[in-house]
Amino acid sequence: MANTSPAQFVKEVRQEARKVAWPNRKETGISTAMVFVMVIISAIFFLLVDQVLSFGVKAIFGLGG
Repeated sequence: MANTSPAQFVKEVRQEARKVAWPNRKETGISTAMVFVMVIISAIFFLLVDQVLSFGVKAIFGLGG
């Protein structure tokens, strides 16, 4: 493992950061919207699963009112 000075490390990090393809404003907005949609879909799915399981437990054991 080669020892690298802190200055050399920072220089290499900057070189690598220049190679990154940063998203533009439109791509960031679309990605953000997709995340929100998936979160809402997941929340609805888990709500439905929770309600079905809750109904099943109540039907089998008579618990929870």
